[in-house]
Amino acid sequence: MKQLIEISKELLRSGKARYIIGYTEDKFHRTKPFIAHTINDAEKLTFNQKSVHNLAVYLTRLPKPKDGKIGIVAKGCDIKAIIGLIQENQIKREDLIIIGMNCNGVVKDINNDYSKENSQMKCTVCELRTPKHSDLNAGTLEDFAKSEMTKNILADIEALSSEERWNFWEKEFEKCIKCYACRQACPLCYCEQCIVEKSQPQWIDSNPTIKGNFAWNIIRAFHLSGRCIGCNECERACPANIPLSLLNRKMGMVAMKEFNYRHGMEQDQPTLIGTFNTSDKEDFIM
Repeated sequence: MKQLIEISKELLRSGKARYIIGYTEDKFHRTKPFIAHTINDAEKLTFNQKSVHNLAVYLTRLPKPKDGKIGIVAKGCDIKAIIGLIQENQIKREDLIIIGMNCNGVVKDINNDYSKENSQMKCTVCELRTPKHSDLNAGTLEDFAKSEMTKNILADIEALSSEERWNFWEKEFEKCIKCYACRQACPLCYCEQCIVEKSQPQWIDSNPTIKGNFAWNIIRAFHLSGRCIGCNECERACPANIPLSLLNRKMGMVAMKEFNYRHGMEQDQPTLIGTFNTSDKEDFIM
């Protein structure tokens, strides 16, 4: 990715960026997150269809440079998370240089090459293959077919009765081992102390019980209501393969239907949950 490397080298050479959060390949040709501090480091940067990680998660976990900015390599879905963090006052736009990457989809299984069968569900409904709100852009676009897979799966679940839906999620949540990988992978889970770590009072059973698993997964879904940007990193990180993105995507669909709101699209737009509007619908309140 010559264009990306040249952009990154110039940002580091000029001092405009103190470091750049991006991707590199390991000796097994797997793509992983990487922080370039020097021009030599920039030579190691890459971007391909195995660049699955949402690097926005590091913006609230790495120290801010005393001078200069943070450079970050970002796909369209990653930039939505960055905008979300700006909206929620977790980072400042003026502290960032966003290198937006034109994206041709990313793999579901990082150990295999990209194909129609090995592509993430989010990519089939992506509307931001050419990123918005980036300072610089790199990469070229290629055509690939979209599908209605996510909508069809959600429609199948919604067609079930209340009891059947309960049984469906009970079966899925039984698999939860309370590892919290979903939380750690989520760029919008930035609380210094998570609710599951509070013991006085203890709101959620820390053991992987049916009650505790339901409480954790449902509360997390509500915490992401109107905030999830659909990067699917929670689901990708889950070792139990729980379809967490279905819960979050459903919440996003409700936010769109009821309030015409999609999180992470415009940095000057007020947040849905953190903003009161007298014209908001209230007919959903029982």
